[in-house]
Amino acid sequence: MRDQYQREIDYVRISVTDRCNFRCRYCMPREGVKFADRSEIMTYEEILRFCRAVSGIGIHKVKITGGEPLVRRGVCDLIREIRRIPGIESVTLTTNGMLLGVYLPALEDAGLTGINVSLDTLNTVKFRRITGTDGFSEVWKGICKAVKTSIPVKINCIPIREWNEDELADMAFLAKQFPVMVRFIEMMPMGKGRDYTGIPQEEVKDILRKRFGKMAAAKGRFGNGPAVYYELSDFQGKVGFISAVSHEFCGACNRIRLTADGILKPCLNYAGRVNLRQEMRSGITDQELRYLVKEAIYWKPRRHGFGDESEEEIKEKRRMAGIGG
Repeated sequence: MRDQYQREIDYVRISVTDRCNFRCRYCMPREGVKFADRSEIMTYEEILRFCRAVSGIGIHKVKITGGEPLVRRGVCDLIREIRRIPGIESVTLTTNGMLLGVYLPALEDAGLTGINVSLDTLNTVKFRRITGTDGFSEVWKGICKAVKTSIPVKINCIPIREWNEDELADMAFLAKQFPVMVRFIEMMPMGKGRDYTGIPQEEVKDILRKRFGKMAAAKGRFGNGPAVYYELSDFQGKVGFISAVSHEFCGACNRIRLTADGILKPCLNYAGRVNLRQEMRSGITDQELRYLVKEAIYWKPRRHGFGDESEEEIKEKRRMAGIGG
């Protein structure tokens, strides 16, 4: 399925919950969190109906996100059912890792094809400061168990000025210790993220070069999204960058998003206009459902517009946990 700018859209990120067992400072306020009512959250049956519909118009890759997806009961069974849909080639998961060790056997049995673990620090004190929890040991155990499975593992780190810039080389070193991809993701200037200063890609690369030497661009694709990967001497894995701000990649964007309450979002930074949950519960047919998705894809914005104040009234206002990242 192509949009009006001839971008091939083959990837959907589906949030299954807006709830999370962490309170990361740049994502969710620690107090006064208003979650969607459970009646507003898409059922697994509705999510599966959506996946069957979009697999017929060229969506082949699915990412399950949250909030924290593993806090929703039955998510492993959902993953298994999505994997069974003809045309769906991969189903991956983004998690904070707190429950990963518990659910890893079920995830592997369900046929999960990739795990992304969000981890911004290796320091337990900083971890508590960033996430509001003492869960580092559980996250680390989950990662150590995951790298021993057949499921590819990626570790996502957001470089934040005055928070973890002294640890970025240590984070990259994980790709030397383990066969994982360590990706540095630039802070998105939206929601609570506006309150923090991210560290741009080139600065992170300079830090890594000083520690590890030459970084050679890796050839090939290593995932569903826009990350650019590099190889370093004697590393088992690779280091990647997702830099939507300093290295805009909108021209190659291949994704849409479905929020936990059923809002279809063709672009992260723009509010979605189509409530598929509401439409499905109103009785639309599968053909009508596919039409709504195709229309939304066609009108996908050319670019995210970070820093552009001319369209603020239609920009996304919700926190990242309510969007699905």
